[in-house]
Amino acid sequence: MTRTTLDIPELIAEAMVLTGSKTKNQLIKEVLEAHIKRIRRKRLVALKGTLDFDIDLDTLPGREDVKV
Repeated sequence: MTRTTLDIPELIAEAMVLTGSKTKNQLIKEVLEAHIKRIRRKRLVALKGTLDFDIDLDTLPGREDVKV
């Protein structure tokens, strides 16, 4: 575990009120998780139209025995 000192009391106080977080640790964890999810979502959206999902399932290896 790494300890870090943050000198942003106003931001932390406002964020705790807005999120309803009970502790600073909970707040930081929730905010970081939300930010990471936002970044991942943006990256996924950026891939739109760049991936080819035109797959013929009947030609995939191991699909010979599967009857639909």
